[in-house]
Amino acid sequence: MASYTFYQVDAFTDHLFGGNPAAVCPLDQWLPTETMQHLAQENNLSETAFYVQEQDVFNIRWFTPEVEIDLAGHPTLATAYVIFHELGYDKDTIHFESKSGPLYVHKKADFVLEMDFPARMPHKVNPPISLIMGINHQPKEFLKSRDYMLVYETEEEVKRFVPDFEWLNKVDTLGIIVTAKSQDPDYDFVSRFFVPNSVIGEDPVTGSAHATLVPYWSSILDKTHLKAMQVSKRTGILNCEVKDHQRVSIAGKAILYMKGQYFL
Repeated sequence: MASYTFYQVDAFTDHLFGGNPAAVCPLDQWLPTETMQHLAQENNLSETAFYVQEQDVFNIRWFTPEVEIDLAGHPTLATAYVIFHELGYDKDTIHFESKSGPLYVHKKADFVLEMDFPARMPHKVNPPISLIMGINHQPKEFLKSRDYMLVYETEEEVKRFVPDFEWLNKVDTLGIIVTAKSQDPDYDFVSRFFVPNSVIGEDPVTGSAHATLVPYWSSILDKTHLKAMQVSKRTGILNCEVKDHQRVSIAGKAILYMKGQYFL
């Protein structure tokens, strides 16, 4: 029987039971994809991250309980936290390689970790009828990048958003972002993130969604530095910046909740 150390980290928060929990499993070599998928299913978290280090490059993969995905923010932040703070990596930048290309996480002051991600600017689309039927209130705009994005007039509309998964499960998408300009002067915009056809339902804090949210709100608000709040029940705070038309930075804190062993 082989054993593998794993960590569970709350990302985009500075206190336990906030932000978004992710499992992180360092490996010497990849396990079979089916095995990693089973572990993610067993964890029953929105994502489990696995990585293999090759000198100063960390190859990373992410799994929801159902599928492997191409980009995930909060488990990347959680993985960087483990590498820096639990395993003692002594450089200030971690270079990840992923299905979405190179990703970088920089260690900043006051335990803040800053991720460098590809930007995914959304474009206006005609929504499918299943998306229209699956929401309780129509937005002012429907857009899409990897995920559908619904833009509302007010923060209260985002907070009152009620998904009907009987309809949304028919939508061909990984996720559905719901967003509006913040009513709080301390924040620029708010969002929520929903995952059809998944045990996740609503994801508490979604870093990869901000690869779409940040370039959009930067263009609307004419700002390059933005502060975001994901207004799920657990909530999360993200400090964001548009680097250029191709990259965005997404920064936050993380905290260790649990360390254990997988026995396979």
